[in-house]
Amino acid sequence: MTADFVHHGGRLGAACARFGGEPSAWLDLSTGINPLPWRAPGDLSIDWHRLPEPAELEALETVAARHFGCDRAHCVAVAGSESALRLIGRILELPGLYRPPCYGTYRTAFARAEPCLSLDALPGRATALVLGHPNNPDGEALGTDRLHAVLAHQERHGGWLILDEAFADCDPRASLAPLVDAERRLIVLRSFGKFFGLAGLRLGFVVAPPLLAAALRALLGDWPVHSAAIRLGRAAYADRAWIEQAQRQLAASAARLDAMLARRGFPTRGSCPLFRLIVTPQAPALFDRLARRRILTRPFADRPDLLRIGLPANRAARDRLERALG
Repeated sequence: MTADFVHHGGRLGAACARFGGEPSAWLDLSTGINPLPWRAPGDLSIDWHRLPEPAELEALETVAARHFGCDRAHCVAVAGSESALRLIGRILELPGLYRPPCYGTYRTAFARAEPCLSLDALPGRATALVLGHPNNPDGEALGTDRLHAVLAHQERHGGWLILDEAFADCDPRASLAPLVDAERRLIVLRSFGKFFGLAGLRLGFVVAPPLLAAALRALLGDWPVHSAAIRLGRAAYADRAWIEQAQRQLAASAARLDAMLARRGFPTRGSCPLFRLIVTPQAPALFDRLARRRILTRPFADRPDLLRIGLPANRAARDRLERALG
């Protein structure tokens, strides 16, 4: 295992350089991206010649807000939720809190950030607490009662709760996006690319109270996302039939992955169907063994006993993984 693979997933170029083979020969299970992406209608056209119109951006935010269950005025389109989190850190100018294990940007988006090992021992001062909901990499989903209690604590002390709901589309019932309003110190991040399987489009959303949403829009400028993101995002969020089918399909595929990993002696953690986490002292050797068989998974520098495995696209990919584990 090398440092090339512990920052984030999807580094097939580094995998080829380290272990050999062409990218097409690899099974990339290092990300939490839907391996069966949404397909755009054949008649959907994109005009690359002109800049996006304000009305087109508004239409995208409207259909996305409807999907999230929030007010459109609170919904801001961004070029990926990762960059949005860094802008939020600049706007709030508060020390950050993160609960490991977590997505690496939670630690770097704020000028000052420190770990919080227990949500029952939050500091009695104003902070910006960032939580994955569900969390990456362990897939833990905190209950809504727990999140309400954490939000109440943050509000009492003049702080903020920032929920990264990048994986919430798989089961949106637990989302707190509908609770965002002018009176709450709550910000919700949503990602388009994970669930719809189009991470390269770089599209995300911030659901925030009006004043913070306005500050974010001022930083982003007139064209925060490109024409393709607007056109594809509008069509995808309006495709209710595909969304409901994908939610059922992902849950069933994750259950089959759980069963296979259990047969091989690796019980899994997590409730997000796009990935599973295994905890084993064999994780470094297992990463290396799989990589030598052209299967890329996700190791972690600060927790060498963890290995995250993304959802295989089909039975053939799942059988290939099982043979490599065996």
